Amino acid sequence: MATAPLTRDPADSRARTDGITRTLRATLRQRISLSRESYALLLILAAAAVLYTWAIERAGVHPYYSAAVRSMAADWHAFVFGGLDPSGSLTLDKIPGALWPQALSVRLLGPYNWAAVLPQVLEGLLAVWALHRIVRAWAGPLAGLLAALALTLTPVTVSLNRHNIPDTLLVLLLVLAAGSLQKAVRTGKLLPLLVCGTWVGLAFQAKMLQAWLVLPVFAAVYQLAAPGSRWDRARRLLLAGITALGVSCSWLLLVWVTPAASRPYLDGTTNNNPFTLVFGYNGLSRFGHDPHALGAVAGTAASRTSGNTGWTMVVNHDVGPQIAWLLPLAVLALALGVWWRAGRPRTDGPRTGFLLWGGWLVMHLVVFSNSNGNHGYYMAVLAPALAALAGGGIALFRSEYRAGGRRRAALPVAVGITALWAAVIDGPHGAFAPWLLPVVLMLGLCGTVGLWTSGPHTTRPAVHSALAASLAAVLLAPAVWAASCLNPRYPGSPIEPLAGPVGPGFHGTHHHRAKVLRNPLNTPSTRDTALLKYLSAHRSGEKYLLATQAAYGAEPLLRATPQPMLVMGGFTGLTPFPTAPRIGDLVSTHQLRYALLTTRRPSTPASAWVKKSCAAISPRAYGQTSDGSFTLYDCARGR
Repeated sequence: MATAPLTRDPADSRARTDGITRTLRATLRQRISLSRESYALLLILAAAAVLYTWAIERAGVHPYYSAAVRSMAADWHAFVFGGLDPSGSLTLDKIPGALWPQALSVRLLGPYNWAAVLPQVLEGLLAVWALHRIVRAWAGPLAGLLAALALTLTPVTVSLNRHNIPDTLLVLLLVLAAGSLQKAVRTGKLLPLLVCGTWVGLAFQAKMLQAWLVLPVFAAVYQLAAPGSRWDRARRLLLAGITALGVSCSWLLLVWVTPAASRPYLDGTTNNNPFTLVFGYNGLSRFGHDPHALGAVAGTAASRTSGNTGWTMVVNHDVGPQIAWLLPLAVLALALGVWWRAGRPRTDGPRTGFLLWGGWLVMHLVVFSNSNGNHGYYMAVLAPALAALAGGGIALFRSEYRAGGRRRAALPVAVGITALWAAVIDGPHGAFAPWLLPVVLMLGLCGTVGLWTSGPHTTRPAVHSALAASLAAVLLAPAVWAASCLNPRYPGSPIEPLAGPVGPGFHGTHHHRAKVLRNPLNTPSTRDTALLKYLSAHRSGEKYLLATQAAYGAEPLLRATPQPMLVMGGFTGLTPFPTAPRIGDLVSTHQLRYALLTTRRPSTPASAWVKKSCAAISPRAYGQTSDGSFTLYDCARGR
């Protein structure tokens, strides 16, 4: 019987030691790599924080949304239903979900511009962080960092995150939904798919029907690539769809079951129906041919004539510099990422990622290109898809470049095309940053030539230099446009925030722009101060401080005071609330005395009643020589 030796063979000892050493070295390299990645991510998040918060006290807030935020912060009833004024007599013409974080912030921190914008900043930072994690899990650490950096430097994203437009929350929630779908596809489990449906439903609270544009893409990707039988995948998709529908319609159902007398009237509707508000006024009315679809009032002119439509709208004079810098790179990454993975198993993860983000991009481009018109900031929802495809594409091309072979040409070709594309986008704006285009083209040339001519004997520093030049060529132009938001001359219009010298808010003068954006949320103009002082001095117990013709005249007053105001006609001035008899009842029961009418909004039965039954007040009564297009009426005196 053999016995074990009393001593080990020295060779065995050395082999064991070498194995432990290799394991320790691998662990150390992994930790160093993770540490470097963490530092890089922190730098990206720090850059995003600077871009989103620099001089935030000058933040431009949408006059209509900020008026509602002030009202919702003052009263919980108005908060829940999205009341435009603190009394909650009339709602916004949107679902209020995107304004809930802003209203809470204003309630906690005070009625300031920066308090209304702060939630947008946090939502933008969370979107960058979430996209990094999602793309990293799909395409690796390099792809995750590049996607986060690309999203951070997208000009329209920077401009939007410095304002209080709802699209920022929409982007965050849809990115989280994509991450949950990716996990559901990878694991085949039901819970991540239900979470995905929940995120989409919450995104519906932020931007209504636009949140559903990703659903066909998500469903197709899951059915194509998730594990399990076809019927099991379909069953899980059905459950996730029910979840998305239930969460989406939760606020609508709450409003629907609440008696009309116990909630505000729904702006944008002729029938006070929440489903008309979403699917009619904010759906078919704006993107179909019937402006009164499902009982809606006619939509705003801006929604139908903004001009950003057709297949070229994403690269036009205003929109192109906001979003389109990485478009050729993203399209090339999508095409090659799918082509090179042809023949792989149905559940192939890398190909699934390209299909997910590519489908997101294509779906939105098709819908926007065929709609009646889009605001430029709508394109912010394209940013995560473009960033993910760009990050995943560069990581894929770099891997093939290092492997050698015919595919190695993809990386220098992608860099060269992206640099040339920058000339197309930036060309009409050569006076904005005259040095930018020559530098980008030079970097693109150096990167392309350096990568194309490198070979087995090329030194590592030379290759790294070519890669650095290539990355700079790809990201420098959007970075410069994004940084323009820090200049008081280019902060973006409060109504349509865009970066750089484009859009309706840019007038080319530093003084004008700074004056518009420095007006705090709760500080009225000289005229509004005088008007509010007069109304308060002559108020004698009425419920409403004032009735205004449409939201146009009410917005600055609602931002300045938490007093209830009756907004006749809602946002457009055409909503049939209140009726003329109702105005008469409010006046006769001493709940309303003053009304402010304007020639800039269409006449309605309610405004006609005011003109007929109330006495006009001279602007001199409240210290003004004239009041522009406004006329104040005293209904207690009559004619």
